[in-house]
Amino acid sequence: MDINLIIFASGSGSNAEQIVNHFANHPSIKVSAIFANKPEAYVLERAKNLGIPSEIFNREEFKSSEFLNHIEKYNAHMIVLAGFLWKIPQYMIDAFPDKIINIHPALLPKYGGKGMFGHFVHEAVIANNEKESGITIHFVNENYDEGEHLFQAKCSVEKNDTPDTLASRIHKLEHEHFPKVIEEYVITLYESNQ
Repeated sequence: MDINLIIFASGSGSNAEQIVNHFANHPSIKVSAIFANKPEAYVLERAKNLGIPSEIFNREEFKSSEFLNHIEKYNAHMIVLAGFLWKIPQYMIDAFPDKIINIHPALLPKYGGKGMFGHFVHEAVIANNEKESGITIHFVNENYDEGEHLFQAKCSVEKNDTPDTLASRIHKLEHEHFPKVIEEYVITLYESNQ
């Protein structure tokens, strides 16, 4: 059985690219499309270069359950949020129960919630003199960053860290772990249903 993933992204798309490359020659899992909510998002350029179909949508379209028609075109089994900043509407959570996965650049439940993304997270971690930070891969529910955790990985926060230097270590963790955690979860989920 082919398992189709759709990636949602809002920005540069480095995680999206890692995921596409990870599954490029996979026997049963593939990325069938990349969806972006910003026409200028660099992830769309990456999608083009990787030969992955892409879609751009606005907030109005996203709020309507008709939006599921766009997703169904790609026969999606799972949705992966890779730097996607909008809250997922309830109709999508209902349509994909335990099948929407997000990555957050901190050790949830700390530094999560509305407005906590990208450099805002790293600034807060440094301002609070945290000794460690990391990533959390979790299911998406109706609240920002509150879904059940699938995986966490940690890194130290150094005395002289800036948001940029911390971000670069966090990105390494994301690129290393996100594709593998997605793969493990998908295989567990679908092979147990065979």
